[in-house]
Amino acid sequence: MIADRPPSIDILGARVDAVGGEEAIARIVDAARAGRSTLVVTLGVEMVMEARRNAAFRAAIARFDLALCDTIGILLASRLRAGPLRERVTGIDLIQPLARHSAERGDVRLYLLGGAPGIADRAAAVLAAQFPGVRIAGVRDGYFPIEENDAVATSIATSGANVLLAGLGSPKQELWLETYLRATGCAVGIGVGGSFDVIAGTKRRAPRFMQRLGLEWFFRLVQEPSRWRRQLALPQFALAATVEAFSRKGTMKR
Repeated sequence: MIADRPPSIDILGARVDAVGGEEAIARIVDAARAGRSTLVVTLGVEMVMEARRNAAFRAAIARFDLALCDTIGILLASRLRAGPLRERVTGIDLIQPLARHSAERGDVRLYLLGGAPGIADRAAAVLAAQFPGVRIAGVRDGYFPIEENDAVATSIATSGANVLLAGLGSPKQELWLETYLRATGCAVGIGVGGSFDVIAGTKRRAPRFMQRLGLEWFFRLVQEPSRWRRQLALPQFALAATVEAFSRKGTMKR
Protein backbone atom coordinates (compact mmCIF):
# COMPACT_ATOMS: atom_id res chain seq x y z
CA MET A 1 0.00 0.00 0.00
CA ILE A 2 1.35 3.43 -1.01
CA ALA A 3 1.52 5.61 2.10
CA ASP A 4 1.17 8.95 0.30
CA ARG A 5 -1.06 9.02 -2.76
CA PRO A 6 0.52 10.96 -5.64
CA PRO A 7 -1.40 13.38 -7.89
CA SER A 8 -3.39 11.53 -10.54
CA ILE A 9 -5.82 11.91 -13.42
CA ASP A 10 -8.82 9.80 -14.39
CA ILE A 11 -8.74 8.88 -18.08
CA LEU A 12 -11.79 7.04 -19.39
CA GLY A 13 -12.42 5.59 -15.96
CA ALA A 14 -8.83 4.55 -15.21
CA ARG A 15 -6.69 6.31 -12.62
CA VAL A 16 -3.18 7.19 -13.77
CA ASP A 17 -0.69 8.51 -11.24
CA ALA A 18 1.65 11.41 -12.01
CA VAL A 19 4.80 9.53 -11.04
CA GLY A 20 7.99 9.55 -13.12
CA GLY A 21 10.57 6.82 -13.43
CA GLU A 22 12.90 7.87 -10.63
CA GLU A 23 10.06 8.39 -8.17
CA ALA A 24 8.48 5.07 -9.14
CA ILE A 25 11.75 3.23 -8.46
CA ALA A 26 12.13 5.01 -5.11
CA ARG A 27 8.59 4.04 -4.08
CA ILE A 28 9.05 0.42 -5.17
CA VAL A 29 12.39 0.07 -3.37
CA ASP A 30 10.95 1.64 -0.23
CA ALA A 31 7.99 -0.75 -0.27
CA ALA A 32 10.26 -3.76 -0.88
CA ARG A 33 12.51 -2.81 2.04
CA ALA A 34 9.56 -2.23 4.35
CA GLY A 35 7.73 -5.39 3.25
CA ARG A 36 4.73 -3.22 2.40
CA SER A 37 2.32 -4.91 0.00
CA THR A 38 2.28 -2.81 -3.18
CA LEU A 39 0.75 -3.50 -6.57
CA VAL A 40 2.06 -1.63 -9.62
CA VAL A 41 0.44 -1.42 -13.05
CA THR A 42 1.95 0.23 -16.12
CA LEU A 43 -1.13 1.37 -18.01
CA GLY A 44 -1.25 1.42 -21.78
CA VAL A 45 -4.00 2.51 -24.15
CA GLU A 46 -5.10 -1.08 -24.87
CA MET A 47 -5.38 -1.71 -21.13
CA VAL A 48 -7.55 1.37 -20.56
CA MET A 49 -9.89 0.23 -23.33
CA GLU A 50 -9.94 -3.31 -21.91
CA ALA A 51 -10.88 -1.87 -18.51
CA ARG A 52 -13.89 -0.11 -20.08
CA ARG A 53 -15.41 -3.42 -21.19
CA ASN A 54 -13.99 -5.77 -18.54
CA ALA A 55 -15.48 -5.00 -15.13
CA ALA A 56 -13.20 -7.43 -13.25
CA PHE A 57 -10.08 -5.86 -14.75
CA ARG A 58 -11.38 -2.34 -14.15
CA ALA A 59 -12.04 -3.11 -10.49
CA ALA A 60 -8.63 -4.77 -10.09
CA ILE A 61 -6.50 -1.92 -11.42
CA ALA A 62 -8.54 0.57 -9.38
CA ARG A 63 -7.18 -1.21 -6.31
CA PHE A 64 -3.55 -1.09 -7.47
CA ASP A 65 -1.36 1.16 -5.36
CA LEU A 66 0.57 2.71 -8.24
CA ALA A 67 -0.76 3.18 -11.80
CA LEU A 68 1.92 4.46 -14.17
CA CYS A 69 1.61 5.96 -17.65
CA ASP A 70 3.02 3.40 -20.09
CA THR A 71 2.10 4.81 -23.51
CA ILE A 72 2.21 8.07 -25.42
CA GLY A 73 -1.58 7.99 -25.97
CA ILE A 74 -2.28 8.29 -22.26
CA LEU A 75 0.32 11.02 -21.91
CA LEU A 76 -1.29 12.99 -24.74
CA ALA A 77 -4.75 12.50 -23.25
CA SER A 78 -3.48 14.03 -20.01
CA ARG A 79 -1.91 16.95 -21.86
CA LEU A 80 -5.15 17.58 -23.72
CA ARG A 81 -6.74 18.25 -20.35
CA ALA A 82 -3.71 20.08 -18.89
CA GLY A 83 -3.31 17.07 -16.60
CA PRO A 84 -0.40 16.19 -14.31
CA LEU A 85 1.31 13.41 -16.30
CA ARG A 86 4.79 14.36 -17.49
CA GLU A 87 6.49 11.16 -18.67
CA ARG A 88 6.02 7.55 -19.60
CA VAL A 89 7.19 4.72 -17.37
CA THR A 90 7.16 1.31 -19.04
CA GLY A 91 7.76 -2.10 -17.54
CA ILE A 92 11.25 -2.35 -18.96
CA ASP A 93 12.00 1.14 -17.64
CA LEU A 94 11.40 -0.28 -14.16
CA ILE A 95 13.21 -3.61 -14.51
CA GLN A 96 16.68 -2.37 -15.40
CA PRO A 97 16.93 0.32 -12.67
CA LEU A 98 15.62 -2.21 -10.14
CA ALA A 99 18.26 -4.70 -11.28
CA ARG A 100 20.94 -2.01 -10.94
CA HIS A 101 19.73 -1.15 -7.45
CA SER A 102 19.67 -4.83 -6.51
CA ALA A 103 23.26 -5.27 -7.66
CA GLU A 104 24.43 -2.20 -5.76
CA ARG A 105 22.44 -2.57 -2.53
CA GLY A 106 21.29 -6.17 -2.34
CA ASP A 107 17.99 -5.30 -0.65
CA VAL A 108 15.86 -5.93 -3.74
CA ARG A 109 15.45 -9.58 -4.72
CA LEU A 110 13.72 -10.12 -8.05
CA TYR A 111 11.58 -12.98 -9.30
CA LEU A 112 10.84 -13.16 -13.05
CA LEU A 113 7.51 -14.82 -13.84
CA GLY A 114 6.26 -15.05 -17.39
CA GLY A 115 7.11 -15.42 -21.03
CA ALA A 116 7.48 -18.55 -23.11
CA PRO A 117 9.63 -21.39 -21.76
CA GLY A 118 13.25 -20.25 -21.51
CA ILE A 119 12.58 -16.54 -21.97
CA ALA A 120 12.66 -15.58 -18.27
CA ASP A 121 15.88 -17.59 -17.87
CA ARG A 122 17.49 -15.73 -20.77
CA ALA A 123 16.29 -12.37 -19.47
CA ALA A 124 17.73 -13.21 -16.02
CA ALA A 125 21.08 -14.14 -17.62
CA VAL A 126 21.18 -10.83 -19.52
CA LEU A 127 20.40 -8.85 -16.36
CA ALA A 128 23.11 -10.77 -14.47
CA ALA A 129 25.62 -9.87 -17.19
CA GLN A 130 24.55 -6.21 -17.28
CA PHE A 131 24.38 -5.82 -13.50
CA PRO A 132 26.85 -8.18 -11.81
CA GLY A 133 25.64 -9.08 -8.36
CA VAL A 134 21.94 -8.58 -9.14
CA ARG A 135 19.88 -10.74 -6.82
CA ILE A 136 17.51 -12.79 -8.93
CA ALA A 137 15.72 -15.13 -6.56
CA GLY A 138 14.07 -17.24 -9.24
CA VAL A 139 12.45 -17.48 -12.67
CA ARG A 140 9.49 -19.32 -14.14
CA ASP A 141 7.78 -19.18 -17.51
CA GLY A 142 4.16 -18.13 -17.80
CA TYR A 143 2.89 -21.32 -19.39
CA PHE A 144 1.19 -23.00 -16.48
CA PRO A 145 -2.48 -24.02 -16.09
CA ILE A 146 -4.74 -22.28 -13.60
CA GLU A 147 -4.69 -25.44 -11.49
CA GLU A 148 -1.06 -24.67 -10.67
CA ASN A 149 -1.61 -21.07 -9.53
CA ASP A 150 -1.31 -21.94 -5.85
CA ALA A 151 1.78 -24.07 -6.42
CA VAL A 152 3.44 -21.30 -8.44
CA ALA A 153 2.75 -18.78 -5.68
CA THR A 154 4.17 -21.17 -3.06
CA SER A 155 7.28 -21.73 -5.16
CA ILE A 156 7.86 -17.98 -5.40
CA ALA A 157 7.38 -17.66 -1.63
CA THR A 158 10.18 -20.17 -0.99
CA SER A 159 12.58 -18.19 -3.21
CA GLY A 160 12.93 -15.26 -0.82
CA ALA A 161 12.06 -12.69 -3.51
CA ASN A 162 10.54 -9.39 -2.43
CA VAL A 163 9.76 -7.94 -5.89
CA LEU A 164 7.75 -10.03 -8.35
CA LEU A 165 7.97 -9.07 -12.03
CA ALA A 166 4.98 -10.61 -13.78
CA GLY A 167 5.18 -10.81 -17.56
CA LEU A 168 1.98 -12.75 -18.15
CA GLY A 169 0.34 -10.28 -20.49
CA SER A 170 -2.52 -7.99 -19.60
CA PRO A 171 -5.11 -8.36 -18.12
CA LYS A 172 -3.95 -11.77 -16.87
CA GLN A 173 -0.88 -10.45 -15.04
CA GLU A 174 -2.79 -7.77 -13.11
CA LEU A 175 -5.57 -10.17 -12.13
CA TRP A 176 -2.99 -12.78 -11.08
CA LEU A 177 -1.00 -10.31 -9.01
CA GLU A 178 -4.05 -9.00 -7.22
CA THR A 179 -5.09 -12.52 -6.27
CA TYR A 180 -1.73 -14.11 -5.47
CA LEU A 181 0.76 -11.42 -4.46
CA ARG A 182 0.37 -12.03 -0.73
CA ALA A 183 0.72 -15.78 -1.22
CA THR A 184 4.02 -15.25 -3.08
CA GLY A 185 5.57 -13.56 -0.05
CA CYS A 186 6.70 -10.67 -2.24
CA ALA A 187 6.10 -7.14 -1.06
CA VAL A 188 5.82 -5.64 -4.56
CA GLY A 189 4.15 -7.02 -7.67
CA ILE A 190 4.65 -5.30 -11.02
CA GLY A 191 3.03 -6.14 -14.34
CA VAL A 192 5.74 -5.88 -17.01
CA GLY A 193 4.07 -7.28 -20.12
CA GLY A 194 6.50 -8.45 -22.79
CA SER A 195 9.59 -6.91 -21.20
CA PHE A 196 11.34 -10.26 -20.76
CA ASP A 197 11.28 -10.86 -24.52
CA VAL A 198 12.98 -7.52 -25.13
CA ILE A 199 15.60 -8.07 -22.44
CA ALA A 200 16.23 -11.61 -23.68
CA GLY A 201 16.67 -10.30 -27.22
CA THR A 202 13.89 -12.28 -28.86
CA LYS A 203 12.03 -9.04 -29.66
CA ARG A 204 13.35 -5.57 -30.31
CA ARG A 205 12.20 -2.38 -28.67
CA ALA A 206 11.44 0.56 -30.95
CA PRO A 207 14.38 2.92 -31.56
CA ARG A 208 14.39 5.96 -29.29
CA PHE A 209 13.34 8.35 -32.07
CA MET A 210 10.21 6.24 -32.67
CA GLN A 211 9.51 6.18 -28.93
CA ARG A 212 9.79 9.99 -28.82
CA LEU A 213 7.44 10.32 -31.81
CA GLY A 214 4.89 7.98 -30.23
CA LEU A 215 5.36 5.32 -32.92
CA GLU A 216 6.27 2.41 -30.68
CA TRP A 217 2.90 0.85 -31.49
CA PHE A 218 3.79 0.82 -35.21
CA PHE A 219 7.16 -0.80 -34.56
CA ARG A 220 5.47 -3.56 -32.55
CA LEU A 221 2.86 -4.05 -35.27
CA VAL A 222 5.60 -4.55 -37.88
CA GLN A 223 7.21 -7.19 -35.66
CA GLU A 224 3.88 -8.81 -34.75
CA PRO A 225 1.31 -8.26 -37.53
CA SER A 226 -1.15 -10.47 -35.64
CA ARG A 227 -1.55 -7.59 -33.15
CA TRP A 228 -3.60 -5.54 -35.63
CA ARG A 229 -6.92 -6.44 -33.99
CA ARG A 230 -5.66 -5.40 -30.56
CA GLN A 231 -4.36 -2.13 -31.95
CA LEU A 232 -7.78 -1.13 -33.17
CA ALA A 233 -8.03 0.10 -29.58
CA LEU A 234 -5.71 3.01 -30.47
CA PRO A 235 -8.10 5.05 -32.68
CA GLN A 236 -10.99 4.12 -30.39
CA PHE A 237 -9.05 5.48 -27.42
CA ALA A 238 -8.06 8.65 -29.29
CA LEU A 239 -11.69 9.43 -30.13
CA ALA A 240 -13.02 8.61 -26.66
CA ALA A 241 -10.27 10.54 -24.86
CA THR A 242 -10.81 13.60 -27.09
CA VAL A 243 -14.56 13.55 -26.47
CA GLU A 244 -13.92 13.21 -22.73
CA ALA A 245 -11.49 16.12 -22.72
CA PHE A 246 -13.85 18.50 -24.50
CA SER A 247 -16.89 17.41 -22.49
CA ARG A 248 -14.99 18.11 -19.27
CA LYS A 249 -13.98 21.53 -20.55
CA GLY A 250 -17.60 22.27 -21.32
CA THR A 251 -18.63 21.20 -17.82
CA MET A 252 -15.96 23.44 -16.29
CA LYS A 253 -17.17 26.46 -18.26
CA ARG A 254 -20.74 26.02 -17.08
